[in-house]
Amino acid sequence: MARTRSENYGDIQRSILARAAALYAAHGYMRSSIADLADACQLSRGALYHYFQSKEAILFEILDAHMREMIEKIGTAREAAADDPREQLRAVVLAIVRINAASPNEQRVLLNDIAFLGPNEQAALNKLGRDIVSSVADLLVRVDGGRKTARRTKQVYTMMMFGIINYTYTWYDPNGPVTPDEFADMAVDVFLEGFAPEAEARTRPARIRHVG
Repeated sequence: MARTRSENYGDIQRSILARAAALYAAHGYMRSSIADLADACQLSRGALYHYFQSKEAILFEILDAHMREMIEKIGTAREAAADDPREQLRAVVLAIVRINAASPNEQRVLLNDIAFLGPNEQAALNKLGRDIVSSVADLLVRVDGGRKTARRTKQVYTMMMFGIINYTYTWYDPNGPVTPDEFADMAVDVFLEGFAPEAEARTRPARIRHVG
């Protein structure tokens, strides 16, 4: 007979995911055993398996929930912003920075441990990742007006933007002197300054090209 689910089943699942994310972020997925998970969650191994089938299932749920939340909040931010690509980009970056600031463990696990999932799980998460990247790429193209974000360079510029905001867990303290909202504005301002008008670019000294 299947075990009856308690009324707080969902709350316990979410608690397991949060504690597992903290464990994986601190010690790495591969170095975290089921026994470590049970201790971190203050559950027996049997109780842990009542909520998730495996350690890998927990990893997938952590990343799936994190990325789906990001997609949802990106969409909400974009719809709420004025019909201006710059304002939409600012709102989307702010949404991403806020999520990353509130979920540093999940972000660390996403960037470090996705490769330990099976091919089907990786494919599902990579699809979500492409949706996130595509949202930002589309906005950068609209902001730029096609001057720099050609087919050859669009992906590079998009990943440069993500490089600014996605690795903040390694150094940024959201409780420090610069708030997540301020950081998001700083990131967008610095990035967009790189999209200088051609007239301004022509007044700059020529770049030195290294040969050999």
